[in-house]
Amino acid sequence: MADLSPISLWRRFLALPNDSRAKTLGVAFLVALVSATAVSVTSVVLKPRQQAHIEAAREANLAAMIATLPGLADILRESGAETLDSLIIDLDTGLIATGADAANFDFLSAQTDPAQSTALLPEDDTAGIGRRPNLAPVYLLRGAGGLALVVLPIYGTGYQSTIRAYLALKGDLNTIAALSIYEQGETPGLGSRITDPGWLAMWSQRQIEDSNGEIVISVVRGSAATASEVDGITGATRSTTGVANLVRFWMGDHGFRPFLARLKSGAL
Repeated sequence: MADLSPISLWRRFLALPNDSRAKTLGVAFLVALVSATAVSVTSVVLKPRQQAHIEAAREANLAAMIATLPGLADILRESGAETLDSLIIDLDTGLIATGADAANFDFLSAQTDPAQSTALLPEDDTAGIGRRPNLAPVYLLRGAGGLALVVLPIYGTGYQSTIRAYLALKGDLNTIAALSIYEQGETPGLGSRITDPGWLAMWSQRQIEDSNGEIVISVVRGSAATASEVDGITGATRSTTGVANLVRFWMGDHGFRPFLARLKSGAL
């Protein structure tokens, strides 16, 4: 009677000629099995560490972004912000998008991908972007007293280029803490002055909506006369108007307003 013990079978397998098809297939199978097991075990063991690295990298990236916002470091210190939440939200509903990974979400790609964006009607497209992504990232900073700051990525068309910026709102979700323009291609010496720290600082403390909930933030010629107005820049009317238009768009119904309304009501 044949010996079918595992040790005997293993010895007979090793005794096969090296050019044997059975031995070649067997070795290949064993190598694949060992490799797959090693990869699976490594993945399970290292997953907590990998997740910690992802979280650390995400917070480091946002910290670097926040550092570019004029005066924001002082605001953070004064607000006592202690924790940071990075979320992906559905712009239509204002709800947190299920299944979306904030660490790997490609907001830039989503802006032009028909599968991830929605075409805007001309009368709704005050930012001149053509299509609006369905999902967008938001960053919430909280302190001992609750919500301290909300940072929103916004963009739109200027005079000669797409203008990209971060808008930081205070905890009341209506007062601008800071505006930082990090990408633009406007006319050098004219429209490009929208990145001047002095002009960006004028956005701080401006009010987005009036008491009736109407969006009133604007750039005006001459000197601002109300808490919702920002001085224009001589010779850069179209560029500054473009900034005002993109801020108004993203604060409106097709932008972050549904999310901000839910956040303000405590639904998130």
